[in-house]
Amino acid sequence: METKKSQKANLEKSRLMFTQVGLIVSLAVAWMVFETKSYDKKEISTIGDRQIVEVEDFIPITVQEKPKPIERPQVAVQFEIVDDKEDVKDNFDIEATVDQKEAIPDYVPIDIEDEVIVEPAPIRVAEVMPQFPGGDLKLLEFISKNIKYPQLARETGTQGRVYISFVVEPDGSISNVELLRGIGAGCDEEAMRVVKAMPKWLPGRQCGKAVRVMYNLPVNFKLQ
Repeated sequence: METKKSQKANLEKSRLMFTQVGLIVSLAVAWMVFETKSYDKKEISTIGDRQIVEVEDFIPITVQEKPKPIERPQVAVQFEIVDDKEDVKDNFDIEATVDQKEAIPDYVPIDIEDEVIVEPAPIRVAEVMPQFPGGDLKLLEFISKNIKYPQLARETGTQGRVYISFVVEPDGSISNVELLRGIGAGCDEEAMRVVKAMPKWLPGRQCGKAVRVMYNLPVNFKLQ
């Protein structure tokens, strides 16, 4: 005898649908489990129309205390008040006594030596060397216009180069003019005269400060 099944009671056709529905429900439950967050327990109380929320885990606000000022010991000065008529005793007495018959010596003034100002030694090479106003060309122009060939040197045919040394001070003035090497016949003195007559130079500088710098200058005497 053949067994017959009703088409309405046949669930084989709906197996795929039930499987998909079950899978979707399982995924939904798993997602809800992982996404659910736990919060601290709160107590809510109502005052009028407002709600006050009390949280168990409260983080206190750190308040930095201001450092207390350092108390310095005070020195107490005490004054003793005495009556104007009362004699006040001093710790010591100073007396200046002299015999009227004693001869008074003549006053002799004390010799005070003038203060000797020691100037720093000049340097030979500075970071910024001193310079004649306008540069080397103006220096040559000044010497050629002011120097005079000595008559003795002309008569004797003396010619050559005279070397003069001098110091350029921090204010640009010229000092310590000396002859290093000369040729005579009045040429040495003439070269030194012209150097002493030069105007103030631009001073040399070391570390941004004007300093004393020694400078050597050759003066050439030549007959034409």
